[in-house]
Amino acid sequence: MPLYRRYSLPLLILMLLFLFILMAAHPQSSLNAGLRGLAIWWDVLFPSLFPFFVISELLLGFGIVHFIGTLLDPLMQPLFRVPGCGGFVAAVSCASGYPIGAKLTVKLWEQKWITRIEGERLVAFTTSSDPIFLIGAVSVGFFHQPEIAVVLGAAHYGGVLIIGLLMRFHGSRSGDADTHGNRPQSAATAAGHTGQPTPTSLAVAPNAKLDASSAQRRGRLRQALFAMHTARLEDGRPFGELLRQAIASSLRLIIVVGGLVVFFCVILEALTNSGLMSGLRLLTASLLSACGLPPTLTDSIVGGIFEVTLGAQAAGEAIGAALPFKVAAAAFVLSWGGLSVHAQVASILNTTNLRYLPFLLARAAHGIISALLALVLWRPLMGWGSSPVFSPIYVIIWSPGFSSTVLWQSLLFLTCLLIAMLCLSWLSAGTSRLFARLRGAPRK
Repeated sequence: MPLYRRYSLPLLILMLLFLFILMAAHPQSSLNAGLRGLAIWWDVLFPSLFPFFVISELLLGFGIVHFIGTLLDPLMQPLFRVPGCGGFVAAVSCASGYPIGAKLTVKLWEQKWITRIEGERLVAFTTSSDPIFLIGAVSVGFFHQPEIAVVLGAAHYGGVLIIGLLMRFHGSRSGDADTHGNRPQSAATAAGHTGQPTPTSLAVAPNAKLDASSAQRRGRLRQALFAMHTARLEDGRPFGELLRQAIASSLRLIIVVGGLVVFFCVILEALTNSGLMSGLRLLTASLLSACGLPPTLTDSIVGGIFEVTLGAQAAGEAIGAALPFKVAAAAFVLSWGGLSVHAQVASILNTTNLRYLPFLLARAAHGIISALLALVLWRPLMGWGSSPVFSPIYVIIWSPGFSSTVLWQSLLFLTCLLIAMLCLSWLSAGTSRLFARLRGAPRK
């Protein structure tokens, strides 16, 4: 038995007992933290995520995944090395936010439309914040300045694109070739039944195959329409049943999301009461000062490590930090996602062979890249203070600490970071092949 498996369960039990003692020692603060997490879930997460969960399930049932997948196949494969159906996951996840990207990726993996390596690439760059939360909750609710949504969105979604380009180097081509042959050729196998685990047929009728071969000669748009039509026919559920199963499945997922938010709010409060968070705050403040950033952003970074909403709220309320730095801290928190989102994604991936480590590394890299992009893009996107809202801010932030030299240094640092991530991706692939050879058996 491996060493980490031998001691993981006792360590987990000890940690849970320790947290239970902390919660019992401070019951009132734990209750208040739980109520605060419940309010975050009910006021922000439930109304913003649940409709997208239901709509995404309905779109899957109607075969939209096959329509978009057929259209985007020439783009997704050369850029991100994922099948065209990954374009549907990327589009829906950018619109609905985490953790819908992981949920849709798992559905594609279950229907054998993607391999393990492709699934790890896809879930790594399709886990992002939704525009409603980014604009409504963060820019308007926490910062009270809708104008910063331009920079915040450009930094966050620009980081998504960069992570997708970096993750294309994740995994070896030999590992992909082992399972590519299992991918169904039918256009309707990816949708599946969302509410019940009833398997769908992987075969297509002979006349459908003839129509597919003729559709390939008519253009990609007709191919996409044919794929969507075939998927809907093979799904076969009436709209009422499809809607019922979509609501039931989405309710289960949104309840899990709310439970995790409340759980991590209570855990963060318990660790704060114990004094253990003071060391993490001191370390974070030292790192921020070493990087030339205001140490007043410590609460935002530390809170964002655990829960994205708490971190973004602390960034908007930070005192003594100029607005561009506060936006950069919010961009880091939104891209990292918090351990709450990590736990949601890990619970979704638990039923598959998709590994969590590539997702973890991608989230850390996304957070750093988004923060740097927010600082680099601030002046080009926000101008030179023509708006009265931003006129006094440039006096604070760009003079004398920020100059063109600092801008070029930031660009150089970003370039070095991208090169380092490429090297790490290649090193990870080589290490995986080496471990497979040492074990004497190929990795599944």
